[in-house]
Amino acid sequence: MEDNTVLQRIKKLVAAEESLYAKEDLSGKDKEHLHEMEVELDQCWDLLRQRRALRDVGRNPDEAAVRPPNIVENYEQ
Repeated sequence: MEDNTVLQRIKKLVAAEESLYAKEDLSGKDKEHLHEMEVELDQCWDLLRQRRALRDVGRNPDEAAVRPPNIVENYEQ
């Protein structure tokens, strides 16, 4: 997956997230979907950071892999 593809996915997720936040009342299903999007966004950002880090040290960015939610959701910021 190319960086551009990851960035495009991030943009789509952010747009979908913003449309949900624009609703006055979120249903349980909306809240669940929002959480799923947040997790996927975290995974996308993590993948993009991995790709950039590998490239910076002269390695193939395609070695980067999507990490599971339990990993990316427990990063400290």
